[in-house]
Amino acid sequence: MKKPLSVYLVAGEPSGDLLGSRIMRALKKQTNGEVVFNGVGGETMADEGLKSLFNIADLAVMGLLEVVPSIPRILRRLNEVVNDIRAKKPDIVMTIDSFSFSVRVHQKIKKAGLNVPHVHCVAPQVWAWKKGRAKTLGRYVDRLFCLLPSEPAYFTPYGLQADFVGHPVIEGGADKGDKKAFYAQYNIPQEALVLCVLPGSRKNEIKYLLPIFKEATEKLVQRHPNLFVVIPTVDTVAERLETELKDWRVPHIIVRGEKERYHAFAAAQCAIAASGTVSLELAMAGVPHLIAYKVSKLTGYIARRLLKIKYVNLINLLTGKMIIPELLQEDCTAEKILEQTEKLIQNREQDVSEGLQRLGVGQGQTPSEKIATLMIETVEKHG
Repeated sequence: MKKPLSVYLVAGEPSGDLLGSRIMRALKKQTNGEVVFNGVGGETMADEGLKSLFNIADLAVMGLLEVVPSIPRILRRLNEVVNDIRAKKPDIVMTIDSFSFSVRVHQKIKKAGLNVPHVHCVAPQVWAWKKGRAKTLGRYVDRLFCLLPSEPAYFTPYGLQADFVGHPVIEGGADKGDKKAFYAQYNIPQEALVLCVLPGSRKNEIKYLLPIFKEATEKLVQRHPNLFVVIPTVDTVAERLETELKDWRVPHIIVRGEKERYHAFAAAQCAIAASGTVSLELAMAGVPHLIAYKVSKLTGYIARRLLKIKYVNLINLLTGKMIIPELLQEDCTAEKILEQTEKLIQNREQDVSEGLQRLGVGQGQTPSEKIATLMIETVEKHG
């Protein structure tokens, strides 16, 4: 009797957890359920049956300097993952995003002499900075799944098989929320101006962004007394958000989970968001929004020296136009967020169709289906 496919998955943050859950779903379908999963993931991967080795909040750290205090914990978790892989002896190991942690997982497995295919999903953004990562990844990974059509060319010169699969945001259902049900569930007045506020999924993002987003929203409600704020969040920061906003006088609700987030998008007239995947979800849902982001002054200074791109938002990068307003570092202030949000309220049109098309909207297989197919193919070739 053929044994089930054994897959080891490592996702280090909520966006990777979301992608991981979809890949798990696709693998179940393509193997008729003959697959077992081990590894590290979050709430959505848990919904698909993964019992995570530890809480991914331990890995979800952003910033060049902000990561330093977390290094001992991260190294401990790295060793736990590698030891677990050695014990489980999976048919394939896939890491998702979180380059610095992921590449060390592959490096240690190679060093341990484990004969297992290594694959990584979400190419490091070598087109923006740290071009040497392409060569590093080529040393330790057998196959790379890229989300952008231009990315494979950066990695194939180093002998790494790289496939463009499309961006997973296009299959997530961000455009399929239920506005009517959401209004009814939370007793939102029909005349309300619903604003989504998304201050990030990492603790240090909440630290830097939530106070600014709160201040901007407090100023906005003075101009729009019918304002109602919805704050979609994830498990990594939900408790902190609830504590921080416990006595907040602005009418608001905090919702958790992917489905609730998408219903919130359907209900929203506009949004204020941290930079990241959530901006693509808002674009898919047709929600006019801005992105705002801030890190420590020193981290911001170093990042500006290293980054080689005109924009940070993916829709803006793909189109070469500032379609989604970007308020970064010194521009990430309550006053500027208020000003841009007012513009969104007055004129709610953002043409994101070109950017979404370049991410794979309208193509055949979904990104997660393509990834699952290629993973099975990789295992079969490996023998």
